[in-house]
Order: sequence, then C-alpha cells, then structure tokens
Amino acid sequence: MGHSRLITDEELSEYLEINSAASKAQALFLHQTANWKLAKENYFKLKSVKKKTINFEGFKIVVQFNPGRIISSSAKVDVKSIDERPCFLCTNNLPPEQRGIICDDNYFLLVNPFPIFDEHFTIPQLEHKSQVIYETFGDMLKIAKKLGIRYTTFYNGPKCGASAPDHMHFQASLKNMMPLEKEYSYINKNSKDLLNGEKIRVAVNLNYLRNCYLIESDDKMSTEVEFKKIYNSIKIITTSDDEPLMNIIVTYSDKWRIYIFPRKLHRPKQFFAKGNAKILLSPAAVDLGGILITPREEDFQKISKDDIIDIFEQTLLDENIVEKISDHYCG
Repeated sequence: MGHSRLITDEELSEYLEINSAASKAQALFLHQTANWKLAKENYFKLKSVKKKTINFEGFKIVVQFNPGRIISSSAKVDVKSIDERPCFLCTNNLPPEQRGIICDDNYFLLVNPFPIFDEHFTIPQLEHKSQVIYETFGDMLKIAKKLGIRYTTFYNGPKCGASAPDHMHFQASLKNMMPLEKEYSYINKNSKDLLNGEKIRVAVNLNYLRNCYLIESDDKMSTEVEFKKIYNSIKIITTSDDEPLMNIIVTYSDKWRIYIFPRKLHRPKQFFAKGNAKILLSPAAVDLGGILITPREEDFQKISKDDIIDIFEQTLLDENIVEKISDHYCG
C-alpha cells in the first residue's frame, strides 16, 4: 500500500482528542469530510434525508429515503460483473482523495463516501481476499472491541448485501443508530437460551420479525467457538456449499453482543418486479438492524408494514428452519 494512502498521526492531530482507536476513527472522519469534497457533500446531504417510522409491537422499523445508496442497493454481484470491474476496496483503486488509517494490522479504516449514518466507515482487509467470515470472525471481534466505545461493527455476507463480495471487509457506524441496539431489552426478553454458561450466553429469538441468534460474552475464545458452531449448524441445515447466507451486527461495551441473522435469499421478488410492484430494497445488516434503505422516493412513499413483513419473510430463514438449526447446535 502506498504511503500516500495513509493519514499520519500528525495530520490527524488537530482533530484528535484522545489517542484511542475510536478517537482516531472520529479524527479520520473529520479530516476526510474537511478535505474530500465528495465525502463532505454526501454527509451534508445526509442531514436532509427523509425518514419514517413504522411501529410494531415492542419494536420499530425506520425507513430511510437515501438516493446516495442507489449504487450499493442495485449493485450487480454476479461473478461476471465482479470480474469485469476493478475492486473499489483495493487501495490502488481508491479515489485520490480517499485516505485512511491502519485498523488492527490487517485492515484499512476508510470513510464511506456514500453514507447511511452520520459517521460511516468501510473496513477492508489490506489484502484482496474474498468475503469470508468463518476465517475472520476473530478479527471482527477485535475491531468491534477497539471501536466499541463509539461505533458498532457489522458484516454483510457475500451473497446477502455485500456490494464487494470479492474483497473481505466490515463496516462501522455510530453506536446506537440502529433501532436493534436500543431494543436489546425486548430482544433479550423474547429470546430462548440455548447455552447459558459462566463465560458465554447463546440465545435464539423468533419474535422479532427477523429470526436471529444472540451471543453475549466477554471471552473472545468462547465467543469464536460458539459462533463457529452456529455457523456450521446453519451450513449443514441449509445444505450450503459456500458460506451460508448471514448478516452480523456486533456491539461492544463491557462485553460483545453479536446478532446473527441467517438468510435464505439475497433479494426479495419486489426488487426484480416491474411497475408499481417494484420496491428497490436489497436487505443487508443495516436493514436487519431496523433501518430500511430505499434509494428511490416512490419506494419510500409506498412501502407499508405488510411489505416489510413480506420482504423479511422472503429473505430470512423461517421459524421451522431456525429451530432445526438450534437443535443441531444444541445436539
């Protein structure tokens, strides 16, 4: 990686209050939005995006009209399309103004120029490798812990939301921006424990519109072991040859909270529909965290509670399959 891509501590010093990973990330954001015109403009535009809230019993979904996300939402992720375009996460292909800082040795922290959140980062691996969570989950835990005082870390599987499935990366957002993060009490109360030990708790929730697993622990090794058991159970029950479809959201305070959403489909039928039936929505981790991204205003205006239920039913594993996964995990 060329040194010109790295922002030095000296360059960040005017924005840096405390020398910590989270503070450096914030300083990077301030530096890039001051010195990179595209980022500055797009974060300014984010202040005027339209939002509406759809309430469910015990939780809510926020719909965001964000035209700046049209490229990500509609990205072609088939093998042919990926092979024909340069990787936009490789440092040699970044825009000249986009610079970053090293994060956990093997990752590069970058400001996302097409944001969903007031501070939004992409965290690609320095080396060009495919999006694979089984081998990198430990990295995700380390990054989430380093950034956890200010940020939440999330992962989109290569076939369920990642617009760059050919390059391993995570993303990070300001903490408590997704409804899911504020709805822990509801999720916790409506979850069933699969494991409740001295070092770790694993639970399943079938009462949140988005069936999911929850892992809570302050022990990294135990967390990695149990995650891989869930991963393998999903892989076996869904008979997946590749990485099983999933999205992951990780928060860290005094311990990790990991939300795992097993999937069955990348995009719902509405994504491919014509005319008024079309809703350009491609669910990824942020959507499962409770913020639905609609890059077209007509979709923002017309999407209903029934549409949301239908889209999640199409794209997430149903209760029966999740229960089979849980039985396999416990077996």
